[in-house]
Amino acid sequence: MKHRLTLSAALAAVVLSLAACAPNQEEDVTPGASPDATAQPGAVTAVDPAEALADMEWIDNGDGEAPELEADTPVEFTATGARLVTDGDGEEISEGQMLALDYIIVSGIDGEVQYSTYETGMPEQVQYIDGQIDPVIAEVLDGAHVGVDFLYAVPGDGTGGSIMVVTVTGVSNVLDRAEGAAVPPVEGLPVVVLAEDGAPSLEYPNGATMPEELVAQDLITGEGPVVEEGQSVTVHYTGWVYDGEVFDSSWERGAPATFPLTSGSLIEGWVQGLVGKTVGSQVLLVIPPELGYGESGSGEAIPPNSTLVFVVDILAAS
Repeated sequence: MKHRLTLSAALAAVVLSLAACAPNQEEDVTPGASPDATAQPGAVTAVDPAEALADMEWIDNGDGEAPELEADTPVEFTATGARLVTDGDGEEISEGQMLALDYIIVSGIDGEVQYSTYETGMPEQVQYIDGQIDPVIAEVLDGAHVGVDFLYAVPGDGTGGSIMVVTVTGVSNVLDRAEGAAVPPVEGLPVVVLAEDGAPSLEYPNGATMPEELVAQDLITGEGPVVEEGQSVTVHYTGWVYDGEVFDSSWERGAPATFPLTSGSLIEGWVQGLVGKTVGSQVLLVIPPELGYGESGSGEAIPPNSTLVFVVDILAAS
């Protein structure tokens, strides 16, 4: 599903699975790359990240306030690296959980802050999945607790890398698939058939008619918290053009997706359809064009004035 995520290049390097969902990256950052220090004007000799991070000082400005970083710049790194600053005193972090990250990104060129979640007031939500988080970060998180502070070094283009100053401010558990009370199918709507792993497919029974207004029908009603507008939701989903082909599916990619449930970040049919649902629910959304991609459509897969169908498993909300 087309969306307007604005992940930074450095964060995309942290969470490899999200790199493809980051259309607004300002530059290409490849974890583990060894920059050629002679490739560009103003090149900086790349250094071992462990040694460089050990010499940096984290300045704590108190709860809720952005930390600061004292570091000699310019600095470039031979590879990604991470350094535990202090462990937290909250619950132990477990693989599979959704992590809420507050962080600043500091330029390795001049030490200036490039981005801060403290300014936006929106911690980044990242699922801790083996193979989708840089192993150097996974090593820091192993056995760590909520509140843990760490530094993360990202190689740049040979003129200076980036340093992330990160705190895990919270965690939430993520379901594997929808779970709860099954809801009988509603006559006239597409019928959802689930594979063994939970991936959905659609059938259109005789007498099914394309709705003209938004449909947000529970197929399974979960027992988790109510989803609120403005939260980040973690979902498994598949999307079809009505009575047509699949155009997007997290099931096919093999990992759930996390979106901010806000107007302007997602198509309006998702926002209106999922707000008020509960975590654990599976929801059939039938979205008319005016709440989807309207007269413009979206690429070749979604023609203009398309009614869309989604099956959405709500796995977490935070």
